[in-house]
Amino acid sequence: MAVTIHPTAIVDSAAQLGSDVFIGPFCTIGPNVKLGDRTRLISHVVVDGHTTIGEDTVVYPFACLGLRPQDLKFKGEPSTLEIGKRNQIREYVTMHPGTEGGGMATRVGDNGLFMINVHIAHDCKVGNNVIFSNNATLGGHVIIEDFVLIGGLSAVHQFTRIGAYAIIGGMSGVEKDVIPFGLVKGERAHLAGLNLIGLERRGFNRDDIRALRSAYRMLFAPEGTLGERLEETATQFRSQAQVERIVQFIRTGGDRAICQPKLEDE
Repeated sequence: MAVTIHPTAIVDSAAQLGSDVFIGPFCTIGPNVKLGDRTRLISHVVVDGHTTIGEDTVVYPFACLGLRPQDLKFKGEPSTLEIGKRNQIREYVTMHPGTEGGGMATRVGDNGLFMINVHIAHDCKVGNNVIFSNNATLGGHVIIEDFVLIGGLSAVHQFTRIGAYAIIGGMSGVEKDVIPFGLVKGERAHLAGLNLIGLERRGFNRDDIRALRSAYRMLFAPEGTLGERLEETATQFRSQAQVERIVQFIRTGGDRAICQPKLEDE
């Protein structure tokens, strides 16, 4: 089907536009941009840099995608921003491309909802089926796995990992890695249990949830070290796939420590 471009939009002739793309009033599209089939830019959207947007994605007014990252080490290298399919990118969202120091690419998966004023910094890797509430912010090099929900006005420190199916409470400052299925909250976020409501909504069965709750209590018991408790958990729940996901997440490690429950005297 034909591409629709409003007469007030500025679209570089070198940009690659899929079929049935809609570009609304006052949008600006750079020469190295690729828009997938049926992408819709409602109005006043800026897409620049080496940016790819997957099919059936809708971008709302005043979003800025692919502009120069906020990294003083960036020297204009041809890094990329790769956005997947069927995303909803709401007003004033910013997503920046990668840098030489982070693998040259920022990647966003499919089926995400990015609410007003969300920021995804350079070199982040964001999975599928995520929800970022209003004003959620990622520092550079953050990894967000699938089905993560980040509450409004929350900020995730650079190089932090958030495991699959985790939930970040609103107004949280996340400085440490969050285990899969975890629930964290607080001005300096601490682990506050499992994302039980999210597990139920995603169709996890009672046996999985029961195993995860038992493994959680074992992992974060007051006795022993985290390393000792991790090995005990891995042995006791070695046949439980969802617990194994947490075990491997911790074993893999990262640049940040693991977010843990708040001590009683804190």
